[in-house]
Amino acid sequence: MGNFLSQFNDLLNRDGDSNVPDVQLDFENSSLSEEDLEAYSNVLHMLEPTADLLELLRTYEGCGEYIRQAIGSPGPEAENEAWNHVRPAVAKLKMFYKYSTSIESCLPQILQTLCIGDVNKNLEKHQPLARILCQLLDFVFEFDSLKMKTPQIQNDFSYYRRCLSRGKLSNEVDLKSAMNEDELANHVSMFYAYPTPMLKTVTEVTTQFVAKHRVGRSVSECLATLAGVCYHTVSNSKKKPQRPETTAFCLRVMVIAIIIYDHIDPQGAFGKSSPINIKSSVKAIHSHGQSTDTPNLISALRYNTKHLNDASTSKSIKTLIASCA
Repeated sequence: MGNFLSQFNDLLNRDGDSNVPDVQLDFENSSLSEEDLEAYSNVLHMLEPTADLLELLRTYEGCGEYIRQAIGSPGPEAENEAWNHVRPAVAKLKMFYKYSTSIESCLPQILQTLCIGDVNKNLEKHQPLARILCQLLDFVFEFDSLKMKTPQIQNDFSYYRRCLSRGKLSNEVDLKSAMNEDELANHVSMFYAYPTPMLKTVTEVTTQFVAKHRVGRSVSECLATLAGVCYHTVSNSKKKPQRPETTAFCLRVMVIAIIIYDHIDPQGAFGKSSPINIKSSVKAIHSHGQSTDTPNLISALRYNTKHLNDASTSKSIKTLIASCA
């Protein structure tokens, strides 16, 4: 990929494409060699269930009608009907939560390889792992976007916890299992209390990694580079045609990388010292994003970043993001 990290410090025009390093990751041909499969087997399994999880969330119907019947016309029949529908729904919600806990163990391994030592050399040597990280960030965006469109989740889980508090599960399992289930329910409830739970998980894991290893600069460089590579890929789509799915993928990854960068870097992504060209990134979203995705991408930058509303953030950036939302 070349000595591209040093280019960030030499860029003068902060409003143009020259602020983006001329590097590439091949997002359209992301197949792994047998050597890669063996080298990255410890983190590859993290990606295996993502498509199925997104489909489960996309088709989540909720149990609102049964819950309303149970609450409005209480009785054994209505309550059992609601319980029999809520339990399999909650099983899916637990599955999503448990996947987030796998991120807590796997993401530090990725960051360890890419961000400890010379980030430039690490990214050159471990491009397949960089793509794996991008795929994870893409999943984070898609999951949270779907979650925000599915208010039934919290309604269903609230009813489930209500049933637990009334001892519903204790009639079916032993006391210890019931207590364990109640403790798990507390964790799951906290997970879904946030509008963007997967993003929160990834941000917290990254923040903890930075604090533990004191590698804030290296992780920031890695995230800024991924954001720049994704921008570069999208902005060059006219010169090098690519599938619409690849463009959408790059924009999602770019946005999540910017958000996490903004949380872990003391100056944030919007300051003058930031290597990320926010104006160009927002314009890329507006110019290349699909009509169904663009509002979500801009909203993610507007509401999930940490430093956007700082006094040090230029008025022109605040106005640009607000006008595109």
